[in-house]
Amino acid sequence: MRRFEARVARSLRPLFAALLVAAAGSASAQGPAPQAQPQAAPAPVPAAVTIPRPSAAEVQLARDTFAKFTASADAATRSVLQKYPGLLEVRPPQPNTAILPSLAPAFQAKHEANKEVARQGGAEVLFMGDSITDFWRNADGPYAGKPVLDKHFGQWKVANFGIAGDTTQGVLYRLQNGEGQGFSPRAIMLMIGTNNTARNSAAEIAEGVGAVVLELQRDFPQAKILLLGVFPRGRPNDPVRATIADINRTIAKLDDGKRVHYLDIGAKFLSPDGTISTDVMSDLLHPTSKGYEIWAQAVKEPLTALMAGR
Repeated sequence: MRRFEARVARSLRPLFAALLVAAAGSASAQGPAPQAQPQAAPAPVPAAVTIPRPSAAEVQLARDTFAKFTASADAATRSVLQKYPGLLEVRPPQPNTAILPSLAPAFQAKHEANKEVARQGGAEVLFMGDSITDFWRNADGPYAGKPVLDKHFGQWKVANFGIAGDTTQGVLYRLQNGEGQGFSPRAIMLMIGTNNTARNSAAEIAEGVGAVVLELQRDFPQAKILLLGVFPRGRPNDPVRATIADINRTIAKLDDGKRVHYLDIGAKFLSPDGTISTDVMSDLLHPTSKGYEIWAQAVKEPLTALMAGR
C-alpha cells in the first residue's frame, strides 16, 4: 500500500505543481466580480505572461489515479473519504476573472462617452487605464492632472479613456465594444491593474494586462504601446506593494522592443525610505498635481519617441 501511494505521489507531483500555480490566485478571491453582461469567453493571453494550467486530459489523469488509490485503500481510509468526500479530490483552477471581459454597470455612461470620442476620430494618442489615468482630465481639485497634461502633451490630440475604478476585464470589454474602433492613434499609454489587486493574484493580473496589450495591438495595429508598470500605493509594509512588484516583474516580459515598450516609473513617486509623500499622492494612491508632473516628466521623452515612430 505504501509503495503504491509513493508511486502515485511521484507520478502526479509535476501535475499538482501546475494545478497549485494555476489555482493560487483563486484562494484570495472575494467571490465572483459583479457582471454587467453575460460572462464572455476568456481573452487570449500572450505566452510570456500565461499561467501554467493543466489540460483536461491531465486533470482526468489525476482523477483516475485518485480513484484507483481510493478503490485500493484500506477500509479505514475509505470510511474517512466517504465521510469527508471533499478531503481528497482534484480541483481544476477556476477561470481568471481578470481576462473575462465585463464592465460594471456604473461605468456604462463613461464608456458611451469614450465611444463617441472614438467615433469622432482624429485622436493621436490614447491614454488607457483607471482613475489614475482618468484624473488627467481634472482641471482642479486634489487630483488635478489637466494643467499638467496641457503643459506637457498639449501639442497632441489626446483621447483619455481612463475610467475611475476600472479593471483589466473592464478595459477588455470597452475595447471590444466600441473604444477600440474609429480612430488610429500613433501611441498608447497604458497603466491598468491596481483595482484588480482586491480580488486577483499578481499572476492573474499580469495575464489581464497581457490580454489588454494583445487587444490594443489587434485594434490599433499601427500604434506603439508604452506599457507602464503599476504604480506603488499604500505604505512600504502594505502587502499590496509586493503584489504590485510581482505584477510588474511579469508584465515587463511583454516588452518586445518594437510595438510594446515597458517602463516602470514607480520609484520616482517614492521617498528614499520607500514612503509616498502626501504631496505626491495625498491618499497614497492617486497622484496630485505634483504627482502628475512627476509622471509627465518621466514619460514625455519615451512617448515623444513613440509618436515619432522610433
